[in-house]
Amino acid sequence: MNSVTMEDVELAVRAMIDVALENEAYFSDLDGVVGDADFGVSLATGFREIDAKWDTLDRTSIGHFFLAISQIITGKVGGCSGPIWGTAFMRAGIVARDKSELSADDIGQIFERAIDGIKARGGAEEGDKTLLDALCPMSRAFEAEKNGEPLPAVVAAAEQAVEDTRNLEARRGRQSFTGERSIGTLDPGCVAVATMTKRIAETAKQSA
Repeated sequence: MNSVTMEDVELAVRAMIDVALENEAYFSDLDGVVGDADFGVSLATGFREIDAKWDTLDRTSIGHFFLAISQIITGKVGGCSGPIWGTAFMRAGIVARDKSELSADDIGQIFERAIDGIKARGGAEEGDKTLLDALCPMSRAFEAEKNGEPLPAVVAAAEQAVEDTRNLEARRGRQSFTGERSIGTLDPGCVAVATMTKRIAETAKQSA
């Protein structure tokens, strides 16, 4: 794959903002099936703040950009989502450090470090019906295709994860309180990750 520039990163984050705001009600409806119905609102609140501060975000490097986003999400997103999503961006920022471009190996490390950080922060593992059940197969798909065009494989892995998690019982997060009632439902975090990933891929294709 080609190196990822600051412009590419900005386009990806803008795609995430658009998805979070456009799907605020939908993500909350998904969460309301067995959760407290605030996931979409919480996520949109954080990404709306990123949008509001867009022009003032630190762009001295990709790492600083990610860390600025991490601080906003951690401070503005409530519930379990703030620490989890904030940790993912923080770990990405640490990998990116002072870099103005990211290689395929850098992206692979971002996946790995973000996943490790989320596991440590939330105590979840793959199979617990959380966004890790999307991120882990996405990471494996990226590694398998990183020397070519990995985005289609990553998108496919994310979309498959949405259905693969449907019949899991939630063991972490608000949904875990409902026990077996969570079986047969979609995980809002997985759906959000898959929807954002698909939008990022579409945006990248349009800008190529």
